[in-house]
Amino acid sequence: MDFGLVLQTDPPASKVISLMKRAERNGFTYGWTFDSAVLWQEPFVIYSQILANTSKLTVGPMVTNPGTRTWEVTASTFATLNDMFGNRTVCGIGRGDSAMRVAGRTPNTLARISEAMKVIRALGSGQEADLGGTVVKFPWIKEGAELPVWMAAYGPKALKMTGEEADGFILQLADLYLTEYMVKAVKDAASAAGRNPADVKICVAAPAYVTEDDSPEALAHAREQCRWFGGMVGNHVADLVAKYGTGGGLVPQELTDYIKAREGYDYSHHGRADNPDTAFVPDEIVDRFCVIGPPEKHIEKLHALRELGVDQFAVYDMHDAQEATIDAYGSTIIPAVNA
Repeated sequence: MDFGLVLQTDPPASKVISLMKRAERNGFTYGWTFDSAVLWQEPFVIYSQILANTSKLTVGPMVTNPGTRTWEVTASTFATLNDMFGNRTVCGIGRGDSAMRVAGRTPNTLARISEAMKVIRALGSGQEADLGGTVVKFPWIKEGAELPVWMAAYGPKALKMTGEEADGFILQLADLYLTEYMVKAVKDAASAAGRNPADVKICVAAPAYVTEDDSPEALAHAREQCRWFGGMVGNHVADLVAKYGTGGGLVPQELTDYIKAREGYDYSHHGRADNPDTAFVPDEIVDRFCVIGPPEKHIEKLHALRELGVDQFAVYDMHDAQEATIDAYGSTIIPAVNA
């Protein structure tokens, strides 16, 4: 199993770079960041420094979107990084929850994501792409360039499209039941489209918090540090409920029940441990969606995720134990999972 580190690009950028270097030393192979231009610093500038200060780490956004950047610019940025540092980037893409809403726009449609994925992948791999009637190709790309595009998804149509078109699937929660449900939907869609399901990489991303023991006090603190994640996932679930409702089986009940008490969301606290808009998230959801507890609990859950077909676990490291979590994974958890 691969392991990734997910960070927000809060200033100073030097701290982001330092944590990514620490992650590589501890056996992580992917470095991801949020991409929301108003809320955080520009990630692609920071990627250049991360790549320059590491030797093997693959970097990318979790996730960018096709609305805040023009597609040829996105492709050119990735292709430039790959030309400078080897093929060490991956384009995670989605609807653009915070990036679009904070800028006063609505998240992108699936049709727009589909078009963007094709253009970004083609241009980033040195091929031609049609920009709405104008066919272009980067003349400077070297032979052998490649740019995988991984799609973040929750809803039935998005899961189907991921299996049909994307190189990888990003699932932002670590619940075993929902992971099994959604991975199956993606793999089935890939098979129905005539693709090899094994060609679609599966990445589960969720907060991880390593405690010294499983005492009530330690677990309570870990839950409070990770409760923000249920609120972030709740934004996507609320969109699904608005579109599909809570009946009919299109959206699993296990995913919709907990947002009934959700009253609103302030993106100024997005992805932060002190988010006041996540009080509605119960302990049960934190335990299911995240990976918390002593190292043996992490190892147990990660083994279970791998059995469900997960190729990568990406650690959301936005809490008060960033360095300790990276080090615990490097010294104990990653070696045990990959033994």
